[in-house]
Amino acid sequence: DALCADVASMEALKQLLARLRPLASAAGGGGGGGGAPMPSAGMAAAVTAAAGTVGAAYFGMNNCLFNVEGGHRAVMFNRIGGVNMNRVYNEGTHVMVPWFQRPIDFDVRARPRLIQSTTGSKDLQMVNLTLRVLSRPSTSELPKIVTELGTDYDERVLPSVVHEVLKSVVARFNAAQLITQRELVSRMIREGLTARSSDFHIVIDDVSITHLDFGKEYRNAVEAKQVAQQEAARAHYIVERAVQEKQGIVIRAEGEARSAELIGDAVRDNPAFIQLRKIEAARDIAVTISKASSKVYLDANSLLLNVNDKDDQILRKPYGGAAGGDAGALQSRSTSHLKPTDVVEQVCIPGVITPGCPA
Repeated sequence: DALCADVASMEALKQLLARLRPLASAAGGGGGGGGAPMPSAGMAAAVTAAAGTVGAAYFGMNNCLFNVEGGHRAVMFNRIGGVNMNRVYNEGTHVMVPWFQRPIDFDVRARPRLIQSTTGSKDLQMVNLTLRVLSRPSTSELPKIVTELGTDYDERVLPSVVHEVLKSVVARFNAAQLITQRELVSRMIREGLTARSSDFHIVIDDVSITHLDFGKEYRNAVEAKQVAQQEAARAHYIVERAVQEKQGIVIRAEGEARSAELIGDAVRDNPAFIQLRKIEAARDIAVTISKASSKVYLDANSLLLNVNDKDDQILRKPYGGAAGGDAGALQSRSTSHLKPTDVVEQVCIPGVITPGCPA
């Protein structure tokens, strides 16, 4: 506005100077004798009129125009009829009557606003919520907003409307649902705010929950519940482990009983089973001792291979052959049936020094 007014004032001043040049020339030529020319009354009146014209033009250019910036709208107020309810001024430069009219400027861009509220949930838990609301005025309804709410419409409407809608929506959910169904809660709050704000010509562009917190008592109760659940799970695990251990003991006992039963049956049906076990034990002893760094002397009793024990079954080799079998066949007999002509085979184990065996 100031720039346009200055340009207009310069143009008016140039026109005034162009009109004053002929008058100054005429006044200078009218003097005689080379004396200083005296201004006439007509010349003074012309200068005064020109100065008044320039002043009026500057005042008009400076006070008769107003601009509406980008993202803004204006409503015109006049001292006789009040607010013009039929027109909203868009962006650009417009003309008004000085003193008689006054523009009221509005920012119609969406503006964020944080609103905090404390309310109760369905299970009577206190919830602290913080909402971020993007709102703007309805452009076509700006004259009504000026006459009904004023320029601070958001301060008058949004806090009360947000608290009302927020309490009504949160009361439908319990504490757990507020966390798991946060998107649904936000959408319901937005729908409620949009419906309520439309009564006041306010447009809601977005609503989001930026903070959600519960009271200290509820947090302590949740923590205690989690601890109790962990302890219950641990106790259940201990019980399950004890049951499994009990079943394992029963199964092992049954297996050992069955093994003993099978061993008894094998000993009863085949007496040579004991001798076979002794040979296996002697082999294990020999393998273990053979790995030692020192030399150990063992006899047949230490190796469980006492062939002279009358109760043991032995491996023998008949002298001069055996009827019905090969000369090298091994037969098992009781020591009570040995004859003087029988020769007992020498048993040698590698790694164990035994009398009668090669080193």
